[in-house]
Amino acid sequence: MLPTFNLIDASVRDVKFGKNVTIVGPVNIYGCSIGHDSMVGPFTEIQSNVQIGERCRIQSHSFICSLVEIGNDCFIGHGVMFINDLFAEGKPAGDQAKWQPTHIGNHVSIGSNATILPVQICDHVVIGAGAVVTKDITEPGVYAGNPARKIR
Repeated sequence: MLPTFNLIDASVRDVKFGKNVTIVGPVNIYGCSIGHDSMVGPFTEIQSNVQIGERCRIQSHSFICSLVEIGNDCFIGHGVMFINDLFAEGKPAGDQAKWQPTHIGNHVSIGSNATILPVQICDHVVIGAGAVVTKDITEPGVYAGNPARKIR
């Protein structure tokens, strides 16, 4: 007997687009907004209740979960993962009311394979590749490591 499965089509649905937005498929993008002149690379998921500003580049294989807001002129590298559930009870929250938001300021660059927990990141910040951001960043600069720390 062959196993059964449900096929969920990767797609773009219920998205508010600014002017001149480029999407390179396949992607799974739904219930979000993407500002003017932004680009989203392939194999990317952007969930509902996400806001992406103008002139942003979201590279391939990134995951932007619900409750993330990204400012203008931002770069999100390949394979960047945003987290909104901290598993505070030792398991997935299940209740969306327990999810936490993330706010990324303007002119922020996040390097490939970084992980961003529910935090606030101010304007003019660079997050190094592979960094894990666990706390708010309130001062412009370059941050790297696990957990991410200001290096200059």
